[in-house]
Amino acid sequence: MRSGLSRMEIQGRMKELVDLLFSNIPSGVGSHRKDLKLNREEERAVLKKGARWAVERGFGTEEDLEHIEEKGCIPGGDPDSISDRAMERGRAQLGTLGSGNHFVEVGYVAEVFDEGIARSLGLWKDQVTIIVHTGSRGLGHQVCDDYIRVMMDAARKYQIDLPDPQLCCAPVLSAEGQRYLEAMACAANFAFANRQMISHWVRETFEKAFHKSPRDLKLDLIYDVCHNIAKIESHAVEGEKRRLCVHRKGATRAFPSGHPDVPEEYRSIGQPVLIPGDMGRCSYVLVGTERAMKETFGSTCHGAGRVMSRHQAIKAAKGRAVARELEDRGIIVRGASRGTIVEEIPDAYKDVTDVVNVVHHAGISLKVAKLVPMGVIKG
Repeated sequence: MRSGLSRMEIQGRMKELVDLLFSNIPSGVGSHRKDLKLNREEERAVLKKGARWAVERGFGTEEDLEHIEEKGCIPGGDPDSISDRAMERGRAQLGTLGSGNHFVEVGYVAEVFDEGIARSLGLWKDQVTIIVHTGSRGLGHQVCDDYIRVMMDAARKYQIDLPDPQLCCAPVLSAEGQRYLEAMACAANFAFANRQMISHWVRETFEKAFHKSPRDLKLDLIYDVCHNIAKIESHAVEGEKRRLCVHRKGATRAFPSGHPDVPEEYRSIGQPVLIPGDMGRCSYVLVGTERAMKETFGSTCHGAGRVMSRHQAIKAAKGRAVARELEDRGIIVRGASRGTIVEEIPDAYKDVTDVVNVVHHAGISLKVAKLVPMGVIKG
């Protein structure tokens, strides 16, 4: 999200702002909102409608939907393909940040690499930005658990030789494959609705902190993009247009200018691409390219990637005051627990700048702006 605020306007208010965000957005393992009760029918509506369900209930605007991949709803979601256990886990967790590497980050535009494209995205030097990174919570996790068993059986049934059992799968057009796609669409739609609600609470928090109206704050959604999903798309293969199932796991869509699935507002520049880093360094905004369509099925990387397991990170951080270290560098961090912050130390990740420079020079997405964190809440 972009804002109408400058870095200088909020720099002295970061502790207050981060505390307010932390109190307004439930975070951490098993977190849930006490003021949002979903019955089964409402939850089924979320799984079918995605972000539109949230907008219809006052969480954001129609304009937001125009700036979300697939307008915030993957078609074909069927709640009947979701287990009761998955539904139960999701019901209390809508509108929550969750744990692990999920975060809400307030930062600023530290560097602009392409002035023209940045202008088209509404970005300018020293502007305050917000990144929301979370997904489908326990519901999505349960869908994965449920369908691993289905896929293991399917691989045997269809005599698919697996070099590793974690590669269990089923033919896309099989009954098992279609049922999984229906369940996965539901999980994606839950994630779209979840981020939409959190974005709404981010806006409310800024209004409360700065006593400004939404119009003055200009907290607009630039883009919301998936990074763990399989999508049915059209791509050229050996000169022939084909419908393919494109899996993006830890990868982000990077469609070029002119592509019909890019929002009209961005069609002349290409799809916005968001590549977050760790809480101590930076993140990047890029745009998709024609080369990505030709070489990577319209995809680029999603983030920096870990170089340490969570267990290794805990060992590496032993005896360190990680939150104080970050505060000394001008970054205020709040986490659901000290353990959360320790597991996510910047040292646990590759330097995202190195990763982004690779995809930029490979031409599969092009750098537009660099965002540096000032305040972060972690799950």
